[in-house]
Amino acid sequence: MIFVYILQCSDGSYYTGYTTDIKRRLQEHNEGLGSKYTRGRRPVKCVYHEEMASKSDALKRELNIKKLNRSQKERLIQANPGKHDYNT
Repeated sequence: MIFVYILQCSDGSYYTGYTTDIKRRLQEHNEGLGSKYTRGRRPVKCVYHEEMASKSDALKRELNIKKLNRSQKERLIQANPGKHDYNT
């Protein structure tokens, strides 16, 4: 399984990525082992995720989400309640 996810950083900004293991990746971000972007914006929490059929689909969806503006991302997050159950 491949997942696309959105994290909300401590400064309120959003980070989008993809992974095969959301819980592990979230832990890595919060330990400072994730992306350079989230390293200085910890703690982060997962506010959205969706399962994709392939890595190719995940990369396309990640790019699509990254192109959304903040209000569009917030609408996506709000339209999918319960998509944040990987927080530790």
